[in-house]
Amino acid sequence: MAAAVAMSMALATMKASSSSSSSLSPPPAQAGLPMRSIPGTYGWPLLGPLSDRLDYSWFQGPEKFFRARIDKYKSTVFRTNVPPSFPFFFDVNPNVVALLDTESFSHLFDMDNIDKRDVLVGDFMPSVKYTGNLRVCAYLDTSEPKHAQLKGFALDILKRSSKVWQTEVISNLDVMWDTIEAGVAKDGSASVFVPTQKFLFNFLCKSITGADPASLAKVAEYGYEMLDLWLALMILPTVPIDVFQPLPEIFLHSWQYPFALVSGRYNTMFEFVENYGAEAVERGKTQFGLTKEEAIHNLLFILGFNAFGGFSIFIPTLLSTILSDKTGLQEKLREEVRGKVGTTGVIDFESVKEMELVKSVVYETLRLNPPVPLQYGRARKDFQLKSHDSVFDIKKGELLCGYQKLVMKDPKVFDNPETFVPDRFVRNPELLNYLFWSNGPQTGTPAESNKQCAAKDYVPMTAFLMVAYMFRRYDSFSVGSSGSITSVKKASS
Repeated sequence: MAAAVAMSMALATMKASSSSSSSLSPPPAQAGLPMRSIPGTYGWPLLGPLSDRLDYSWFQGPEKFFRARIDKYKSTVFRTNVPPSFPFFFDVNPNVVALLDTESFSHLFDMDNIDKRDVLVGDFMPSVKYTGNLRVCAYLDTSEPKHAQLKGFALDILKRSSKVWQTEVISNLDVMWDTIEAGVAKDGSASVFVPTQKFLFNFLCKSITGADPASLAKVAEYGYEMLDLWLALMILPTVPIDVFQPLPEIFLHSWQYPFALVSGRYNTMFEFVENYGAEAVERGKTQFGLTKEEAIHNLLFILGFNAFGGFSIFIPTLLSTILSDKTGLQEKLREEVRGKVGTTGVIDFESVKEMELVKSVVYETLRLNPPVPLQYGRARKDFQLKSHDSVFDIKKGELLCGYQKLVMKDPKVFDNPETFVPDRFVRNPELLNYLFWSNGPQTGTPAESNKQCAAKDYVPMTAFLMVAYMFRRYDSFSVGSSGSITSVKKASS
């Protein structure tokens, strides 16, 4: 109970310290902005999408792809194509209107104008076989009655998980860093990848589903691999791969992969949650009117896609940023953490909320490397969309696409936008209004009426705990050229 109260107080403090605005709607239109036709082109049928696909996934890569077109059209709003596309995705329309500044991108949060139905990863929608032949919450629009039920269930699960969230994070961090230390002692270096994956899977599984991986040997040993493969095959056609080209374009990006390749693993996870996560499943049935199947498949999607998938991108990036830094960041983080909790004090939601540099480093990592780089939405009706310098007519049915890695480097909002600035959010907490990694601003509030990530506060709070834990336990870290940890210096008393 104390942990739940601490989490609630910490989240309330985070919201109070941010901008008072929690609206997910775009700011009001500025008078005097000129009307402009949306520049860009989709090219010739088949050939245009194929050309853009090759640029996006191979010749340029996503960031250069979008930057080149900003320069070409002198606009942060333009028409283009995004993968997947021709030759074997005949039912996918790759045409999008790209939104690449904070003003235009924020329109994606306006549910009056934007329909989020089946556009989680663009016009391409993975087979529902991957989710038990159900459209889970992430695929639903806010206008669909089932969305409120499922989003409410997700919010409730996270709220109730706060009772065990922080204790599971800390106990599994003990195991993770014990494993890394043992590897360094034995082999002279240790990769953080597998220990991090196991840490994430174990604490998330128990916190979200209530099921302890240790209850089933197969899940305890291979559960994280099961989720990795399930997630990878589901979205593989949309994921850029910049090595061994053109093989990925020929063999990995040309068709959708059948669920049968991972059905056995997914069914194992389904049965695991059914048998060992019964309390969460029963709550979905009795409190939110879900069937057993709806509850379990949505729990698995929250666990595997939203939580484990997102953290598996974000946490390694955060670790790499801190461990490879040569500017004295480790020393500054250590000083702040030791000043608050020493080497033996309690690390919890209450103590980390006072660690301003720790929080800023986490936010800055999310700014430069959002776990989900692309956000999509379809125009619910005709409306006018504005960027910093122009207004554009959007037609009903057009698919809008925002690339967050550029949006959150908007030079009209962020000073030195390309540079990692550890204390950026200490100096200017108002910038949290433009931290959009969660499909909404960090100052927003996830609700049944919007599509903001239900774990918008839990993700950074978990990272705060992790960074604080590291610098309570260690004075410093060294890494080799491969990114493996080569030495750790235990905390001096």
